[in-house]
Amino acid sequence: MRIVQLGPADDDAVRACWDTRNAARAVDDLVNRPMALGTFTGWLRVGWSANPSEAWYVPGEAAGAAAAGWCRLDFPDLENRDRAFASIVVHPAVRRRGIGRALLRHAAARSAAHGRSVIGSVGAIGSAGEAFARALGFALGLEEDRRILDLRTVPEGQVARLRAEAAAKAAGYSLIRWTGPTPEERLEQVAGLLNAMNDAPSDAGWEEDRWDARRVRERADAGSVAAGQHIYSVAALHDASGEMAGLTQVYVAPEVPDWGDQGITAVTRPHRGHRLGLLVKATMIEWLAEAEPDLTRVSTDNAASNSYMIAVNEALGYRLAPPGLQFYQIPVADVG
Repeated sequence: MRIVQLGPADDDAVRACWDTRNAARAVDDLVNRPMALGTFTGWLRVGWSANPSEAWYVPGEAAGAAAAGWCRLDFPDLENRDRAFASIVVHPAVRRRGIGRALLRHAAARSAAHGRSVIGSVGAIGSAGEAFARALGFALGLEEDRRILDLRTVPEGQVARLRAEAAAKAAGYSLIRWTGPTPEERLEQVAGLLNAMNDAPSDAGWEEDRWDARRVRERADAGSVAAGQHIYSVAALHDASGEMAGLTQVYVAPEVPDWGDQGITAVTRPHRGHRLGLLVKATMIEWLAEAEPDLTRVSTDNAASNSYMIAVNEALGYRLAPPGLQFYQIPVADVG
């Protein structure tokens, strides 16, 4: 079995991996929402956090696809430098032939070469990926639920009412918004909101990300820019101090204009209790109705234990859309 590294100019191989990803999602995910080729390409080559990474694939015709399977490896270089994160996908037509195991062994060898001792991964609950991880002895970690906001079913006036109610609790705060990468004058403030995300549930043993202005400039938007996504940000500023107290971001791929992806929603600890999370998210929905008129659905993932954000999302009209996600990890030395 040949496992070939993807190079920066391998457009045909990237498309083959995208085709395999789509074939796998068609059987593993009840929602099976589309991912634009540009979004997939940006993620495969850059990732969402611009960590060092590698991508490998198994050439071979499989139900019309030129990639029997593929693996993307992310090597965090600022925190969690003992760990790698692997995304492994096998075409449904050639599963149970050892391709997944071969890719995992290859991932373990590459992780060891990078000085990593643990591999993390994630898969849809109830999917072939989950069964694969359980069979190979991965330890189970965090579970995330997916919720989708179908804007076509939200009662007229509901979002405006919620925004007004939240605004009444948020006296002394003002809203700003921008499109595209974080403006230079907001880099340090956005870093503070990204650090506030460290309060969210996470797997034991994973170190917290530590953001500063330089890291935001170089990495926070790198994956979305590489993917060609539209980036929308709404932030709440504390009038008295000028501090950025809350932030929410949504991404829309122009090739798939009817779907949006919820990014960060965070409120810094000193400013919690003022309904700022609801305020910025409701404001974002109203903005997107103008800026992205074809948008009909927004998808978000939350740890199943994150009751505060789940309550905010459900008030806005988000509804559970199984399957959720299961995170796993395994020591590199245990991969046989």
